Amino acid sequence: MEDVLAVYQRPPDDRLPVVCVDETSKQLVSETRVPQPPVPGQPVRYDYEYRRNGVCNLFMITAPQQGWRTVKVTARRTKLDFAAVLRDLVDVHFPEAEKVVLVCDNLNTHHPHVLYEAFPPAEARRIAARLEWHYTPKHGSWLNIAEIEFAALAAQCLDRRIASAAELRAEIEAWVRARNALGTPVHWQFTTEDARIKLLHLYPTFE
Repeated sequence: MEDVLAVYQRPPDDRLPVVCVDETSKQLVSETRVPQPPVPGQPVRYDYEYRRNGVCNLFMITAPQQGWRTVKVTARRTKLDFAAVLRDLVDVHFPEAEKVVLVCDNLNTHHPHVLYEAFPPAEARRIAARLEWHYTPKHGSWLNIAEIEFAALAAQCLDRRIASAAELRAEIEAWVRARNALGTPVHWQFTTEDARIKLLHLYPTFE
């Protein structure tokens, strides 16, 4: 926990951008009946029945100090998918950075070894050398700022039925463009000093 909090207290540095990555799923749902349009005094009405159209995985990638984020929609959540996210991170999103300071949870696929399962050794090593890994503790995923971005995405974009992966990508891309245009940052205020006071019960006691 203190390691992640120390990362968040670093001053902004484009050579060493702090980037948080997390993932979640979104159920694709379509209507079984055409919604009834709104009329005066009555909002649009949807039937309670729906049709399940599968599930998509969402990778949230955010640089909170820069007020930037992007979301990658994939059909699955595998080691190879995460390895592709890491390659995009260093080659597409932050090609000029000396190293990307990566914060993620300790899921078993969130490890440099996935690069060696996805790419030839030289390529895997090249990508790994551009990453500085920091893990949130078990039961401490709330320390990952990407979860804050997911909460905003869920409230502002995903709180309705979306029928297909293509529609999901289009809606998320529009949300990302709008949020990035505003440069909306995340003002993280919980510090190591706060943790040592408010979470004192988590620390060992010395006599």
